[in-house]
Amino acid sequence: MLRDSSDKISRRKLLKMGGAGAFAVIGAALLNPSTLFGKSTLVADKHDIHKAMKGQLHEGMKHGYVPSNDATEGFKAAQKALTAFDYGKVSQLPDGRTLREYEITAYEKEVQIAKGIKFPGWTFNGTIPGPTIRCTEGDVLRIHFGNATSHPHSIHFHGMHPTNMDGLEAVNAGDTFTYEFEAKPAGMHVYHCHVAPLARHIHKGLYGNFIIDPKKPRAAAREFSMVMNGFDLDLDGENEIYTVNGYAFAYQQEPIKVKVGELVRIYLSNLTEFDLINSFHLHANFFNYYATGADPEARPQFTDTIMQCQGERGILEIVFPSSGKYMFHAHQSEFAELGWMGFFIAE
Repeated sequence: MLRDSSDKISRRKLLKMGGAGAFAVIGAALLNPSTLFGKSTLVADKHDIHKAMKGQLHEGMKHGYVPSNDATEGFKAAQKALTAFDYGKVSQLPDGRTLREYEITAYEKEVQIAKGIKFPGWTFNGTIPGPTIRCTEGDVLRIHFGNATSHPHSIHFHGMHPTNMDGLEAVNAGDTFTYEFEAKPAGMHVYHCHVAPLARHIHKGLYGNFIIDPKKPRAAAREFSMVMNGFDLDLDGENEIYTVNGYAFAYQQEPIKVKVGELVRIYLSNLTEFDLINSFHLHANFFNYYATGADPEARPQFTDTIMQCQGERGILEIVFPSSGKYMFHAHQSEFAELGWMGFFIAE
């Protein structure tokens, strides 16, 4: 059926194809954009798509399905982001306080977000999300920011700091700026570019987790950093792919290994643009959720599902009671079916 030239395949049409079918169509379109996102597009009606692909959703998204087994660059970046915490270059100030210095540069770079699919990103240090910055409450942070792109950018840190360090002033292409402030309060925070148009600068990839540990350390745990995000491939204001740490199904392709009975702590944030909320759901278990994690002694929410709006974040603490494969994913089904799904393996 020939449709109007303005018609595009939306994410909801892609969902009718199932995860594998959707990615196959997107990948083919990127190789030949006129077939999907071009001015003159021949596409099937969504009912025809559903009819043709009705078997793929069941087979493609069944429990344990792995869209790709290839250790691509994007997959390896997502695996690294899970446990990579940047503590900066540490020294001591004359007054005895700890100084942590970080080097962050904005780059324009294509990043791989699924097998065969690259996204023209704006990145901090070449990755989406950017590095997970970590420190302790009371540390003095000195972030040397360089803009190696062709657009103005900045870094806005959530938390408490002087207003002249808030990242509202753009750093022009080729320029540098040093942000310096005391890290407070303790808890789970984020950082992102704050140059207009905000939706585009954030969606393009300029964000990351920012963890301020309390002076009294939290209980020892196996720790992971996770950033929920989405990618709008055809610039229509709707995401076609959803991920954790920038690569679709990364932790389904290679589940996260944990030990039975150990405390697992996840620093979770939502930087998804174009959707009002994102969510995290754990199968076959519950967890303690500390919103922002500012008070380690606070009474947590005991649940298996939480929601976060954009910029919201928190800390999940999980103990897996027995061995097995525990699924986790967004509880918006379309997000899960378009990339936001993974597993823990407790051993």
